[in-house]
Amino acid sequence: MSDSTTERPASRRVRVRAPELIGKGGWLNTGGKQYTLADLRGRIVVLDFWTFCCINCLHVLDELRELEEKHRDTLVVIGVHSPKFAHEAEHGAVVDAVERYGVEHPVLDDPELATWKQYAVRAWPTLVVIDPEGYVVAQHAGEGHAHAIERLVAELEAEHEGKGTLRRGDGPYVAPEPEPTVLRFPGKALLLPDGDLLVSDTTRHQLVRLAADGETVVRRYGSGARGFVDGDAEHARFSEPQGLALLDGGAVVVADTVNHALRRLDPATGRVTTLAGTGRQWWQGAPTSGPALEIDLSSPWDVALFGGKVWIAMAGVHQLWTYDPVDHTVAVAAGTTNEGLVDGPGAEAWFAQPSGLAATADRLWLADSETSALRWLDLDGTVRTAVGTGLFDFGHRDGAAEQALLQHPLGVTALPDGSVAVSDTYNHALRRYDPATGEVTTLATDLREPSDAVLVGADIVVVESARHRLTRLRLPEETVRVDAVAHRTRRAATEVAPGSLRLDVVFQAPAGQKLDERYGPSTRLLVSATPPELLLAGEGTDTALSRVLELDPSISEGVLHVSAMAASCDDDPANEYPACHVHQQDWGVPVRLTEGGADRLPLVLAGMDEGP
Repeated sequence: MSDSTTERPASRRVRVRAPELIGKGGWLNTGGKQYTLADLRGRIVVLDFWTFCCINCLHVLDELRELEEKHRDTLVVIGVHSPKFAHEAEHGAVVDAVERYGVEHPVLDDPELATWKQYAVRAWPTLVVIDPEGYVVAQHAGEGHAHAIERLVAELEAEHEGKGTLRRGDGPYVAPEPEPTVLRFPGKALLLPDGDLLVSDTTRHQLVRLAADGETVVRRYGSGARGFVDGDAEHARFSEPQGLALLDGGAVVVADTVNHALRRLDPATGRVTTLAGTGRQWWQGAPTSGPALEIDLSSPWDVALFGGKVWIAMAGVHQLWTYDPVDHTVAVAAGTTNEGLVDGPGAEAWFAQPSGLAATADRLWLADSETSALRWLDLDGTVRTAVGTGLFDFGHRDGAAEQALLQHPLGVTALPDGSVAVSDTYNHALRRYDPATGEVTTLATDLREPSDAVLVGADIVVVESARHRLTRLRLPEETVRVDAVAHRTRRAATEVAPGSLRLDVVFQAPAGQKLDERYGPSTRLLVSATPPELLLAGEGTDTALSRVLELDPSISEGVLHVSAMAASCDDDPANEYPACHVHQQDWGVPVRLTEGGADRLPLVLAGMDEGP
């Protein structure tokens, strides 16, 4: 492997001919035109391999916005939508997601992962840079690479301007026509004390107060423009708000997701203030507790009042945090930042994009979306799982909780009888788990991406996010019967040889930077497996980005969980305060042990893999 920090001159940069862009779903955001790489010749192209369930992919969408704007006449960003869940392979769902998340570049819908396979991508998100002559010159997995790509884009502009191979001009993006609906991809809902309903109108960056009928608009909070501004209802700004919780005294705490903040709304006056967060995204090494307005957060998706504190589903780092409304502090409460499903004491538990919370007297229920799981936290801080097995198994199957399946749930609602309703988002269903019997049933189907539900008397009001409305259901005495369906993630397993497997995480520091060794090792590699018995040796954490794993030949298949981090800083001795950046990515790599399989597994964090 190569983890050298020496950047090659542009003229010696490794170049590989870029494979063609193929996607059965066709192109979005192009006004109906279908594109090939030849059509893009002369432009610098960044392929963003993403899927809309993935919080890290959503972070990268935001990282790329400034880069796209700054280099609009030379750079074309193309989202290659590569689904993990079965629902994400539906073309209509991709169309919805492109609007929902404000994607302002062309998107290739690749439901069969054809382009993903051609580019040998192994993780969401992955960014691939193609030069104006159609050659791949860099690959980056995970978040935090926008600064490195911007430097590379500037290099490529200069190089190809000089060669006469750069073509400036308008890009292929064509904005879709806006749809006139009252709500647009609403996220979460809350019953206010007077019977009105408050809804996070996520794509329009507002909160909307509806009358008890769930349709009549009483008031809007927020200007409707994306931003991070406190003030009155007409001037305050949010950025894709999601979760809502009622505080003592009638104020509402808002999970302002893309602003990485908690906001406070006074529904009576319309005044919006900030409770927690700086507007910056939390990165490894940043403080995890302290004064709420001084600590960075990461994509808070939902909030709930439990045990006197506001609990935060911190989807961006796979943790639960708390906000103390008395002393105005925040702190990590559970989760290690590793992505997966591990129960136990809060400090040792693993989550995967917790996205929905509901509190009862003795439990905090949570929808753990990427593991398609329903989990809970006891009063003593222990994390347990009711439904779900891990990152790769999902579906729609009722029955005993141990074998029941969900598909990327985003919401959970406590019911009066002690059971819970799950907004089973990608199954378009409302499900029910009864702790007394351990059974999972289906309450309703034919909902379109339900993301939350709230009790209103004997009814349950469901947020149908992709139908842009609230839907009122009478809680049925008889559950709906559905045919059981089970899925596994669409990615094919990587065939590896039993015994020794060399794991290489490829990292090359961006141009003008070097590994940050001022305070000790600047890299970290964490490896584990499902099942744990798959690894005879090589598990655990170390600073080297290369490691030899020993795989048990008696186990035919499993998943390798790899988490890598590298910190780089400006390589200028004269600069007393160099700019530093953290690059990080988690991989879940399904493997199948096969005689004659690969004995090396390269995972590209940043750079190009040049072999052993």
